[in-house]
Amino acid sequence: MGFIAAGYGTANLLFALAYYATGGIQGARPGSLADAFYFSVETMGTIGYGSMFPATDAANVVMVVESTLSLVLTALATGLVFAKFSRPTARLMFSRCLSLAPMNGVPTLSFRIGNQRQNRIAEAQIRVAFSREERTLEGKSFYRTSDLKLVRDRLSLQRSWNVMHVVDETSPFFGATPASLEAEGVEIFVTMTGLDDIWMQTVHATYRYTASQIAWGYRLSDVLTEEGTVITLDLTKFHELERAEPTPSFPYPAR
Repeated sequence: MGFIAAGYGTANLLFALAYYATGGIQGARPGSLADAFYFSVETMGTIGYGSMFPATDAANVVMVVESTLSLVLTALATGLVFAKFSRPTARLMFSRCLSLAPMNGVPTLSFRIGNQRQNRIAEAQIRVAFSREERTLEGKSFYRTSDLKLVRDRLSLQRSWNVMHVVDETSPFFGATPASLEAEGVEIFVTMTGLDDIWMQTVHATYRYTASQIAWGYRLSDVLTEEGTVITLDLTKFHELERAEPTPSFPYPAR
């Protein structure tokens, strides 16, 4: 809105200088740039009070140019405002930490996504990419990125979603330690896309985790409570973690 207002004022000032140079505005005070500016605003806004009007050919030529340009500027401003206010945005909350703890006896990496709006994101699809620094045989370093296999990567998001990745022999986390992940500069990139069920348009959100944000030996606390047919999402517990009991199948160091 500020950009549009500044552009509108600048355009009127330029045309005011043109009217001031021609001096052909009937009813304007002689040598008044302010009156030339006011006449430009009347012309561009198609107001036409009638107290001032172009009285020379030069002033009429400037008026024609300004009237034509004002049509283009109005169309552009309308399109920009409509595009800005009609574009839906996702208000998603991501848990501050990743948790790594046993689930059903298997080490599982998980994090949480919450919908802060009352709408539903239909066909919400999530992708999680694992990136770490590697060195080639020539001694060059580069970042290798691979997708993490998720327990579930698609659903209709209304409340919250615990995204889980099972750490097995095929996982890049298999056999890793906090020190090894930090030494490799590991980052986890999260991308979510879905369809807003109110606007019926695609929304998306992204988030990034680092190796230092992995809570080893902790799991995410439960945020949903059920009373009869009412399910409540408690966002005050959204980022809370609880200690997981160690098991023989969880060989990773807890911290």
